[in-house]
Amino acid sequence: MARATVIGSGPNGLSAAVALARAGYAVEVLEAAETIGGGVRTLDGPLPGYRYDVCSAVHPAALTSPFFRAFGLADRVDWIRPQISYAHPLDDGRAGIAWHDLERTADGLGVDARAWNALLRPLVRRLDEVVEFTGGSMLRVPRHPITGVRFGLRMLEQGSLLGPRAFRTAEANALLAGVLAHAATPLPSPSSAAAGLLLAAQAHGTEGWAYPRGGAQRIADALQQDLEAHGGRLRTRENVHDLSDLDWGDPARGDLLLLNCSPRLALTHPGIPAAYAQGLTEYRYGPAAAKVDFALSGPVPWTNAQVALSPTVHVGGTRTEIAESENAVARGTVSERPYVLAVQPSVLDDSRAPDGGAALWAYIHVPLGSDLDPTELVTRQIERFAPGFRDVILGSLAVPASEREALNPAEIGGDIFGGAFTMAQAFRRPVVSPAPWRTPMRGVYLASAATPPGPGVNGMAGWHAARTALSDAGTPMTLEELFA
Repeated sequence: MARATVIGSGPNGLSAAVALARAGYAVEVLEAAETIGGGVRTLDGPLPGYRYDVCSAVHPAALTSPFFRAFGLADRVDWIRPQISYAHPLDDGRAGIAWHDLERTADGLGVDARAWNALLRPLVRRLDEVVEFTGGSMLRVPRHPITGVRFGLRMLEQGSLLGPRAFRTAEANALLAGVLAHAATPLPSPSSAAAGLLLAAQAHGTEGWAYPRGGAQRIADALQQDLEAHGGRLRTRENVHDLSDLDWGDPARGDLLLLNCSPRLALTHPGIPAAYAQGLTEYRYGPAAAKVDFALSGPVPWTNAQVALSPTVHVGGTRTEIAESENAVARGTVSERPYVLAVQPSVLDDSRAPDGGAALWAYIHVPLGSDLDPTELVTRQIERFAPGFRDVILGSLAVPASEREALNPAEIGGDIFGGAFTMAQAFRRPVVSPAPWRTPMRGVYLASAATPPGPGVNGMAGWHAARTALSDAGTPMTLEELFA
């Protein structure tokens, strides 16, 4: 039986491992940390009884992912589907509310109702096609060109100075700016628009911005269970620093090595061609994330009551303020009023905090490798829209960007996206190739967010790597065949 070794147990690594185990390979996953999951781990917080996700908590991409749909993730994990996908507080108690229901969201935007519908309704109606269009290598002909054109035109508008002109209200502009800023790129930019439009469409899609009851770890656990049911194994505390020291098998016999980690590890392969090594060396990382977990004595006292109902809250003020914050990071600094991506999972999941308490975690974007403790900046921004927030804080635990790589070696300098999310690197992620998951080293494949479709908990980079490996081995398989 041919072997497959997967380095890294993030969602992409586990997805690749599941696919190869089901295809008949003897699979072993090596994980540097004490627990599996990479960016979908759920760990204890600053006080007993509080549980936090180390990177992502809410997963709009998970239930729209072709791989996870075929895998049946919706049935393997208990998902919470909020009525409000995300909220965006503004000064004076105002807020933009992105309800799961598109019409309800538009109705709440007053004079911008028609504009919000015009921007997102065509994408929501063809969400599967949008996901397919954005879910693979950019160097291929799209299967749904009309949807691609619709998406592209909106991306160009919202990725330019024309974007804010599409709306007349601060609420609509803020709602869109909050999702555009997820990409951690200068605003406006086509790459931020691409990421933001997909997220906004998913907010109103069938699944909304769902998240697993009990934490993101449930996704990793479901994948582990399937992998082990098909003979695969996982080994933790196995930090691979040099591929030349790794006995991963014989590529001439069909053995495979898949890297769910930074492509930098591939540079240690003794047979790497100089040109390919140069391409990996030129691949850029950053910005990064600085995160803080809060243990609270009760709910966040948001001025706007509807914000208190939303598990995801974008804190940062107006669209102009958010652009200023993200552009400051691009210049190597941090705004005094940063864009804060906050998640309060205990709003709908009582397993995340003790009775009466509440869990909230938040991160801001910072320059690569920054040692900034974000606690005070985040606290001030939340206090701005939730006076009294300081009074409910029982404890906090900060993880500066400079410390994230120690927790997850794939996060170079605290970059949680697997590489800078720019338009240039959408085409070279991490090199220019119609199949960037394949390396020139026989039997070696890349299976991380440094390959298309990039960041997001969707398992697709892992599936693309496994599918490419199976095709190269002369045994191509479809998702339908794999999960039949």
